[in-house]
Amino acid sequence: MKIRHAAAMALALFSLTACGNKVVPNASVKVESGEALPESFATVSGSSTSAAKNNKTKTTTTAAASETADEKKETTTKKADPPADLVLTGREQVEVYQEISLDSFITDKNVELKDPGFLLDTSGLGEHKVDVAYISDGNEFTKELMYNVADTTPPLIINEGWDTRHVLGTAFDLNNYIGYGDNYDKTPSMSYTGDIDPNTAGNYPLHVTVADSSGNTSEFDVNIMVLNEVIDEPDTNPRVNFKDFVKKYDSGSEKFGIDVSTWQGDIDFEAVKNAGCQFVIMRIGVWYNTYGEVKMDDWYQSNIEKAQAAGLEVGVYFYTTDNTPEGIKEHCKWIADALDGRKLDYPVAFDWEEWTTFQEFGMSLHDLNELYRLFKSEMESYGYTAMLYSSRNLLRTIWDDKSKAIAPVWLAHFTDETDYEGVYDIWQASCYGNIDGIAGDVDMNIQYRR
Repeated sequence: MKIRHAAAMALALFSLTACGNKVVPNASVKVESGEALPESFATVSGSSTSAAKNNKTKTTTTAAASETADEKKETTTKKADPPADLVLTGREQVEVYQEISLDSFITDKNVELKDPGFLLDTSGLGEHKVDVAYISDGNEFTKELMYNVADTTPPLIINEGWDTRHVLGTAFDLNNYIGYGDNYDKTPSMSYTGDIDPNTAGNYPLHVTVADSSGNTSEFDVNIMVLNEVIDEPDTNPRVNFKDFVKKYDSGSEKFGIDVSTWQGDIDFEAVKNAGCQFVIMRIGVWYNTYGEVKMDDWYQSNIEKAQAAGLEVGVYFYTTDNTPEGIKEHCKWIADALDGRKLDYPVAFDWEEWTTFQEFGMSLHDLNELYRLFKSEMESYGYTAMLYSSRNLLRTIWDDKSKAIAPVWLAHFTDETDYEGVYDIWQASCYGNIDGIAGDVDMNIQYRR
């Protein structure tokens, strides 16, 4: 059966290849050992039949398929060499977390960069390398360049002693009075020169130094007052009526509103609206590192239902001291669950403001910015937008340009005229407002329509 099958295949192939004296290049047939090659197949292309009788197959190649080694070499495209006069030099050093593109990194070149917008890895200190793709005479090449990522930014003194009154006879720790952080280090160190006796009343001048692991330092002087008793200073801040507030700042292109929490208690939102208020941003929840769980603001449910029933536009804010991505993700899910699809007119504001002793939270300033950006993306995944709440000074020092650009900014600056030079959508201008429907003080805000 195998021989008859082979013969049939040979006849078929002969009929295909012999017509018109054309030859199919590289035509072949499988021949098992001990079987004779059919003579009819062996005559294709004019080969001798004797080779078939000796169980040997003579391979023939057409002129079109055959080339000499020299001919192949000539038809093969030679790989281009990099330019002998190549100039491609990069910076020796860049700053940690700096967003720097290849185009900014390269200091001198005589070729075209393939991807000038490619960002370097600056997330860790030390030596790094990057393969720079470039174009020369229409050909693409790469060159490896080295660069050093360094931290040359000194630690930030967030709080140089907002309240330096120390109770006589109690243990003294300067960390209770000074707040600081670093752009890269999670745990910068603080030291001071000078003497203090917490058991003896008096004023004690200290010279404070905060250092990071790269050797950058910030220094300042502080005076610690050891007192027999710490008495709160009387509140002498002037109060502002909401209607007067609106009259002062209204140019026809603003909206005016308030923000509230459990501190305002039971609110008459009909009276609030009649006083000229157009929107209210309310605290939805709070998480402290000592809580262990998120707590809903005691008055949130009442506030949002009554505010919307009164026809006010609404938004919410969330106060947290969390320092972990996992915690932020949990917070966002909690917020989304608490909102339960409720429509908001304003974004969900991120409120992190434990600045008095920031170093206790074990994170860098970069880490905090990353947490806010995570908060934003997580809230968007639940169908809500985000907003960054912070004071003027901290918007200048803590929050980086990327964080301030990705979402609206809610500026807190208690003054008649703010000198904050950045972009903001809402200005919290006073925390000493009075409005019908609320007993006590309330924050007053201006939203700029865009």
